[in-house]
Amino acid sequence: MSLPASLAPIVLFCFNRPAHLQQTIEALQQNMLAAESELIIYSDGPRNSSDEPLIAKVRAYLSSISGFQSIKIIKSEANNGLAASVIKGVTEVLNQFGKVIVLEDDMLSAPDFLVFMNEALSAYESRKDIFSVTAYGPPISFPGHYKEDLYLAPRASSWGWGTWLSKWDKADWNVTTFSGLQNDKNKRNQFKAGGEDLWPMLVKQQRNVIDSWAIRWTYSQFINNAYGVYPVHSKIRNIGTDGSGTNFTFKTGYYGSEMSDNKIRIDPQIKPDQQVIHAFADYYKLPLALKIKNRIKYGV
Repeated sequence: MSLPASLAPIVLFCFNRPAHLQQTIEALQQNMLAAESELIIYSDGPRNSSDEPLIAKVRAYLSSISGFQSIKIIKSEANNGLAASVIKGVTEVLNQFGKVIVLEDDMLSAPDFLVFMNEALSAYESRKDIFSVTAYGPPISFPGHYKEDLYLAPRASSWGWGTWLSKWDKADWNVTTFSGLQNDKNKRNQFKAGGEDLWPMLVKQQRNVIDSWAIRWTYSQFINNAYGVYPVHSKIRNIGTDGSGTNFTFKTGYYGSEMSDNKIRIDPQIKPDQQVIHAFADYYKLPLALKIKNRIKYGV
C-alpha cells in the first residue's frame, strides 16, 4: 500500500492537561510523516476559574510546538466541551480537506501511526460500508483462524481515528430514529453487536446524562450498516485513564497499553468476520454491578 498524494491533516483537541498534551505532541513529532503533515489544534476554554492557569500553561506550550509542515491553533475563550468541539472542529477541517486524522490530548502514537492512518484512509475511502479507521486496537482474544492485520467492527473508535467528509456528512447528531430503536428489540440487539455498553450510552446521551459525540458517531455507523476498521495490534496508547480526564474520572488499566511497531498489511477488500466481532463485543461486556445500576436508574 502506497501513501496518497496528499496527506490527511491531523486535528488535535486539548483542554486543561498540559503534561498529557506534551507527551501526545512529543510522540506525534517522532512520527515519520510529521514534518509533511498539517497540524490543527483546537484548544477549549475554561469551565471555571480553576481551569484558567492550566489552560494558560497549555497555550504557552502550544506556542512552542514545531516539527510539522504547518501548525494552526484555534483557541476558544468559552468552554465548548469535548463533544461540541469535536463535531464542530472535525466538520470544519473535513469541509476544507475531505479527510482527517483525529487525536485527543492523551494519546501516545507509534512512530508509523501517521503512515498507517494515511494508507488506511486511502485504501477504504471508496468503501460505502466503512465509515472510519482507527489505529487503536483493544486487547481482544482473536480466534485461531484469523490471520489479517486489520478487522471490521460495528463500532467507531474515538482514540486515534480518521474519516472522510462523505461519511461524516451522514452523521445523525440528533439521533432522529432513537424512538424506533427503543421500541425494536431486534434493532437494539443489532446495535449492541459492537458492545453491550452502546445502548445504555445512547440512552444516557438522549437523556442528557452524558454528552458524547462518539456514541452518536457509532449510532450513525449503525444506521448506515457501516463498520470501523481496527488493527489487531494497536498503534495508540491512551494515557488519560489516570483519573485526569473529563470522561475518565476513575483510574483504569483496562484499555491495554502495548503499542506495535510492526507494519500493518492493509487488505482493501477486507470482510467482516463474525467470530472476531463476537470477541470484540465480549471485550465491551458490562460488569454486573453496572448492569444492575443501569437497569435501576435508567431502565436499560
